[in-house]
Amino acid sequence: MEHGQIERTMHIEATPEVVYEVISSPTHLKEWWPDDADLEPVRGASGTLTFGTDEKRDVVAITVVDAEPHRLFSFRWTHPADETAAVGNSLFVTFELAPSGDGTTVRMTETGFREMGWEIAVLEQQYNEHSSGWDGYLPRLGSYATGLIASR
Repeated sequence: MEHGQIERTMHIEATPEVVYEVISSPTHLKEWWPDDADLEPVRGASGTLTFGTDEKRDVVAITVVDAEPHRLFSFRWTHPADETAAVGNSLFVTFELAPSGDGTTVRMTETGFREMGWEIAVLEQQYNEHSSGWDGYLPRLGSYATGLIASR
């Protein structure tokens, strides 16, 4: 297995404007992905994502790479908090949005696993954990965005 890229494509019955809001706004992010999010959805902004509760929390750094409303949101994450996010110390996630009928086609990719310099066992573990993680979180993204439309 390559362990180079995770890619998922899905259709969400919500406009690109709504989907962009859901993938970039901390208020909405924590409804489908992390337990808490602290970031500004603007290019170059740094912040944190928190997974877990008080007893077992994992706080990871996040840096926004691109923020093009209704089209593209990308970031680097899991880099050391005291370092600038770059190839070799972080993973790169991109959400590309395209109108599709009454909804949006979302293409999510995550790359950078091989560039981290991990031993093969760690590389496989991290890749598999992220792959199964996205398989769990992305359906929640779709459900949340669709529910948000229904509540407006």
